[in-house]
Amino acid sequence: MATMVQVDTPKVTKAKEGPSVTVEEDLGPVEPSILVLYEKDQEDIVSEIARVLGQSFHLVKPDSKLPVSDSTVVGIQDTDDLSSIQTWRGSRTVLGTHCLDVTNTAVASRTSYIDYEYLYTTKPFFRRDLARFLSFVLGQINPHNDLAKKAKTTLISTTFPDVHAALPNLDILSVGADVIEIRVDLLKDSKVEIKTEELVSEVPSLQYVGEQVMTLRQRTELPIIFTTRCKNENGRFPMENPQLFYNYLRCAIQWGCEYIDVELWLPEPMRHALFERKGNSKIISAFHDFSGNFKWTSADAQRLFRDGAVYGDVVKMIAYVNTMQENYELEYFRSIIQTTYDHPPLSGLNMGPVGQLSRALNKVFTPITHPLLPMIAAPGQMSAAEINSALHSMGQMPKLDMYCFGSVRATGQAMFFEKCITELSLPHQLICVERSAQSTIEAAINSHDFGGAYISPPLPAPATSMPHISDAAASIGQIDTVVAHKDSNDKSILIGDNATWKGIRATLCRDVVPSAYKGQAALLLASQESQAAATIFALRSLSIGAIYIIGFKVQGALSRYVTPFRGLEDVKKVDQPAVIISALRSDKSLLVGPLLKHYSGNKQEPGHSTRVFLDLTNGPRKGDPLALASSYGWSAYGVADVNAWTTVETLRLLVGQNVPYEFVRLAAGRSLY
Repeated sequence: MATMVQVDTPKVTKAKEGPSVTVEEDLGPVEPSILVLYEKDQEDIVSEIARVLGQSFHLVKPDSKLPVSDSTVVGIQDTDDLSSIQTWRGSRTVLGTHCLDVTNTAVASRTSYIDYEYLYTTKPFFRRDLARFLSFVLGQINPHNDLAKKAKTTLISTTFPDVHAALPNLDILSVGADVIEIRVDLLKDSKVEIKTEELVSEVPSLQYVGEQVMTLRQRTELPIIFTTRCKNENGRFPMENPQLFYNYLRCAIQWGCEYIDVELWLPEPMRHALFERKGNSKIISAFHDFSGNFKWTSADAQRLFRDGAVYGDVVKMIAYVNTMQENYELEYFRSIIQTTYDHPPLSGLNMGPVGQLSRALNKVFTPITHPLLPMIAAPGQMSAAEINSALHSMGQMPKLDMYCFGSVRATGQAMFFEKCITELSLPHQLICVERSAQSTIEAAINSHDFGGAYISPPLPAPATSMPHISDAAASIGQIDTVVAHKDSNDKSILIGDNATWKGIRATLCRDVVPSAYKGQAALLLASQESQAAATIFALRSLSIGAIYIIGFKVQGALSRYVTPFRGLEDVKKVDQPAVIISALRSDKSLLVGPLLKHYSGNKQEPGHSTRVFLDLTNGPRKGDPLALASSYGWSAYGVADVNAWTTVETLRLLVGQNVPYEFVRLAAGRSLY
């Protein structure tokens, strides 16, 4: 019997029946309650917010007495007198909105009235950016918790004076990076005349910085670190004006930046105030020393860590060094911190040419650069590829055999995996094996140099050859990824996992927040259970309500979560599903058309505004269900979207490194269809 292990899956409990199978039982996020301040002639943003939240909305006047339920989005036009919003606030989150198509120099004037501020453009409008923003500020996604599970994380810093210059290459710049840092102090607003006699001469305006943050977030799914580096720490913000730092960092929290970099020299009351107001943002408490005199062996080093830990979710300590010995002193200091303190994690680095060893050995938010960047953010920075090469040369990243089982050569998937391995300078060898007897897979995973495997079609779970399986793989009954972990004794632990459900969930949450599905109905079409199991698990992770199925039967642990449709009368009983998913064979793809037409003709219930269609059909289809769904007003996604997200999750599991979704779509081409 395989051993069950928890590997990055939703909260689960054991099923009452079956061989150690687990199923998702998360109660899900609380339905949000939002008060939206919108600008003149921008009332459409209220309906967009309601759509992303899966709720109804009302536009009200400040003096209106109309009762509106807490589950309804309330929109009030922004005015000079904002005191009236207290009438409507109650327990609602107050969200200011600012359209950057319209000039408004008072971008920060509402700071004391609002909880968050959403910056956007109407042409184009990015609904998935709004979904990401709301999911984060409402606490429905937690990037920091996800990153904390990784053995090693990196950040790429944009050193452009205008992030628009980075956009053409942003996807490839981000390969291997887990977060992206916007160096606010390096931004230069070409529209503003610089007054050299003023202390703030090199500081970009809040309006410009907000536009830059918005632009960056619209083009990347990576969490953003908002950094205002001072002049004494290789930046351009003046230390003579700490309030300036506070104002910008406070806005970064309201703009939904996942991390803010707070320098340790800032006055303690300011750091405390940011901590109290950080919401779901995380604080990186930062200390830099460029003097070359800092000593990791000194009593000051541990004191600085303790000071940073008071308000920091991550403590970053960086010093300029002159000798190789100081790298070993840093590693000794790191070991003391790790054995003495449970939290927060330390990101410790040495700057300068001789400090590159520390960059290879650091595990938390190692800054990386890229040849396409105009300048490095700090002396001695290395690219992700250079760090991987260094780790391999030091014996810290041995060459392993990574396997692809199935027809991955024919689809082009193997070529994409090879491209990523090459781009990241990973030493591993990719071996493709056409699916044959299970004994072939067993022989491979038991070999000494086995480093992981991608399996398509998946193995049934539990598999006798797999010593451990994740909760997700057990519940779904399918293993599509085999992960090789090392335990504390450097012994390999093999875990059978499932990445497909994560790809489905990520696709479903592209344009709506997770809570939009809570308690709603789903309709799932397939020819057999194996085509739908991962989808059922993904829907359960979103706390979906009833899951109605057509065309197949479900047995085992997942059966208690589905209700079969037996005829036309059953279809009529469901007023409006929030999501329709088709996993039918390509020759059966036309069957979904009548259902889309039927439910598109129904008047949507108040508060049930989510309409998502997902087509998991592979191969040439009869008709175009995606186009049909879009014409009826559904948000429509295809199997290529799911396959791209699944590839992202598979690479994270297999090699522990991040490859952006957009890079996958760009580089993999039609192999994902």
